Parts: sequence; C-alpha cells; structure tokens
Amino acid sequence: MQFKDQLDFIKQHMKRNKLRVATTILAAMMGCAFLIILASVGFGMQQTVTDQVLDNQIVTEIEVAGREDGDSITDQEVEAMHQIAHVKAVTDRTSPNADAVAKIGDRSGFVAAATADMEQEQKAGLKLSEGKMPSSANEVIIGYHFAQNLLTEEERKKVDDGEEVSGGFAGSLIGQTFQLELTPYEGETEAGVWEFTVAGIKEEPGKDWISDNTLLIDDSWAPVFQEELALEESGRQVLVYADDLQNVADITQTLKDKGYYVYSVTEELGSMNMFFTALKAGLIVVGTVAVLIASIGIFNTMTMAVTERTREIGVMKAIGAKPKLIQKLFLMESAAIGIIGTVLAVLVSYGVSILANWLVPKIIMSSLGEDGEGMGDVSILISVIPWQLVVISAIISIGVAMISGWRPARKATQIDVIQALRQEL
Repeated sequence: MQFKDQLDFIKQHMKRNKLRVATTILAAMMGCAFLIILASVGFGMQQTVTDQVLDNQIVTEIEVAGREDGDSITDQEVEAMHQIAHVKAVTDRTSPNADAVAKIGDRSGFVAAATADMEQEQKAGLKLSEGKMPSSANEVIIGYHFAQNLLTEEERKKVDDGEEVSGGFAGSLIGQTFQLELTPYEGETEAGVWEFTVAGIKEEPGKDWISDNTLLIDDSWAPVFQEELALEESGRQVLVYADDLQNVADITQTLKDKGYYVYSVTEELGSMNMFFTALKAGLIVVGTVAVLIASIGIFNTMTMAVTERTREIGVMKAIGAKPKLIQKLFLMESAAIGIIGTVLAVLVSYGVSILANWLVPKIIMSSLGEDGEGMGDVSILISVIPWQLVVISAIISIGVAMISGWRPARKATQIDVIQALRQEL
C-alpha cells in the first residue's frame, strides 16, 4: 500500500466517526494549548523583568570598586580598561573631597559634583531630558532635580522646620550660568568659587524615590580643583560598560583576574534566570499533565476504532497485509489527531497570548487609576510564546498522542483472521 493510499485510508475512517474524532482532537487541542499558555506566562514574566533591568542600563554596567591590594586605581589602569575586548566605554568620575554648593541669584543648594569624560559618558548611554552635551570645558551637565534643590534662605528654613516647599528654580536652567563653591572637608584652605554654564539636563531617574542633584564637570577641571583646594585625594568611581549583555561575564572575569574588586548585576540576573528557568520547567510539567489527561481520550478513541474495525482488519490480513502495516495505519491515525490538535492549539495559544497582552495591562492600569500612577513606563507582558516553546509543546503533544495509540495499534495486529471474518459487519 502506497503512502497516499494510507493517508486516504486514515481520512475515510476519521470521517466515518466525525463527532468522536472531533471531540478527541478538541481534547488534544485544549491540553496542548493549556501547556503552551501556562508556560508562556513564565516566559512573559521573565521578559518583563529582564526588559525593566535592561531599560535601566545597569545590566551592561560593571562597577570597579578598587584594587584587591588596596592601592588606588591609576589613570593608566583606567586607560588599559578601554583595551579590554568588548568594552564599549569606561566612565571615570572623580568627586572632590569638598562640600559643593551651587548658587544662582538668591538661590543655592548642595550638589553632588564630579568631574568626568563627557565623551565616555555619552558612549556609556548618558541620556538628556533637555539641552545638549557640553561643547567646552565651562559647560556642564546637571541632574534632573538640580533646579528643585536651589532654594532661597526662607524656603530652606521651611524645609528645616519640616514644612513642604514647592520652590526651586523656576524655568529652564539651560544656558544659565551659576557659581560652584567648593569647601574642602579637611585642611585650612579657603573655599574656591568657579562659574559654569548649564548645557544639558539628565533624564529623570527610573525610580521615583531617587533625587538626582548630580553635577558633571569636564575632567580637565580635576587637577584645577586638586591644586587650588590642596586636596590630598578625591573619591573615584570607575564604571566599565560592555557592548552586549553576553560579554559582561567575560569582562567581569578579566577585571577580577587583573586584581580588581568588581560588581555587575549579571550575577543577580543569573540567579533571576535560574529562578525563571525552574518556574518555566514547573509550568511545563503542570501543562504536560493536561496533555496526559487528553491522551486518555485518544486511547479510548483508538481502542473503539480497533473494536469497530475487527472484520476490516481481518480482511486486510487475509489479503496479505502485514502486521507492521496495520500497526502503522493506527499509529498514523493517532498521530494525525495529535498533529491537528497541536496546530489548532498553537493558533489558539497565540490568539489568547495577544488578547492577554492587550487586555490584562489595561485592567491593571485601570485599577491603579486613569493615568496608571505608580506604574511609570513599565511595559507588562503577560504572555510570550517563543518558537522553542512551540517545538517542545508539539513534541510532547504529538509524542503522547502516538504513545496513546500504540497499545490499540498493537492490539489490532493480534486479531485472529478467522474470528475477525466471522464477525458481523
């Protein structure tokens, strides 16, 4: 019997019991769809969390806290970090050991001043909410809340008394010139005053509770502050940025081998991925139980098919059909039920996934208020169906379907020809 004839044979028998076959396919579809949808929630949760971490640009960031031998990091060592493979940028911020106060008119406020290489800062992903990157040494970048911290003496007294103040510098600081006063923490050196112009304002921090009053000054000013204020040392923050997430681990290990204390969020991300891998595996196991339940229907359908076709099987044996062919026909029929059910399950799963990703976030946003206050720019993915999940689910579903049909198919090959021919149609 040719393969085409075998397919026609299976079609005829499936059409003969349309209702029973249809309900069996429906059960297989529901089991497989449940498996895909359940596991897709795990993938959705992982992608949502990972996207938020990636969006904060901290995954490719490696903090170099210092040397294991206790020595300070030198300029030559920072330069050498640029040469490490897959390093995109190295930011080197130096904070003078002095109180930093910004003054403009009758307003003033403490700021977190630091000198930095503006070109490296931009390569590292520094984003501005307003203005542009500095084009000269006298231009600076200020934090998002810099203006809010510039208060008058009267407003500052209210703050000290515990009163709420909605003050701060009114209007845009772009192009404004202000004075920076640095007073050394130690020593008898008098405070120094310099004038700078605001070129750009950093974007708002991703976390609502962070107040960003940083002041980034061109690194050419570092030796000026050091000399004129007679500072013995300054605080240094070195951050290395990888060009891609997958290269962070290698760069981190390279820095450790060179004797640096380093930290990267990839270690936490690895723990997070391990958790989600375990979660997804658990969800797949639970979904597989649903597929196994659906396999009972396939087993019953194929068992009934063998019982109803006893005489037909006897005729096939009488005209020379081999047991392997008979077994193959029944296995093909159970596999066809599994394949059709799986295809329908994949279509249904993608439909449910699209609907869930559209509807559930709207419900969450509406429950938090009209503007979704508290969610910020968080993008929620309820369900994600990667192709690997589809392949795994298809293998499980079709495999279970064929296993369910194997016993009835085996039984069909053991039917006695004479007894089968005696049976009434």
